[in-house]
Amino acid sequence: MQYNIVGDTLPAVICTLAPNESMITENGGMCWMTPNMKMETTTNGGIGKAFGRAFTGESMFQNVYTSQGGPGMIAFASSLPGCIRAFNISPGHDMVVQKRGFLASEMSVTLSVFLQKKFGAGFFGGEGFIMQRLSGCGVAFVEFDGYVVEYELQKGQQLVVDTGYIAAMDATCQMSIQQVPGLKNALLGGEGLFNTVVTGPGKLCR
Repeated sequence: MQYNIVGDTLPAVICTLAPNESMITENGGMCWMTPNMKMETTTNGGIGKAFGRAFTGESMFQNVYTSQGGPGMIAFASSLPGCIRAFNISPGHDMVVQKRGFLASEMSVTLSVFLQKKFGAGFFGGEGFIMQRLSGCGVAFVEFDGYVVEYELQKGQQLVVDTGYIAAMDATCQMSIQQVPGLKNALLGGEGLFNTVVTGPGKLCR
């Protein structure tokens, strides 16, 4: 599979597939394709995984597109103003992304639920208890609202992020919360009572 991300405000990713190659996408993610792309709607892993995806904000069903009789082309468009990022997923290199971030991927990538283990991080961190986890092996495309900046955190290195601004991170990163110091800062500073602290190692997108 080869791809090209185009567009600015409402981007799309155009994928060129080899014969009999398949991609999977969220419900309604396809925007245009060549006539030889065959669509099949599936639970992709059974009803249990389908319910799990529903908890992350995705549809219970996913669409699989396969090129038949030769190479095929298919494009997936973002549903909101922002950007599309491609992540290379491999064993031991899972990604955790915000709810409803998944757009499309190669068939060898698995979308599942990621649950915040710490009550405070889930309740006050702005990302909620439930996020999406991308595992397996292959390229996954994730859509984000607004512009995304990437940081590579070393082991033990931390970045303080305003609540709700974490777009994605390596599964090796840890997320916790810290209270905004000072009552006046917390009440009048406009940043809320808590900030999210991400600790490396791993990539952080915000």
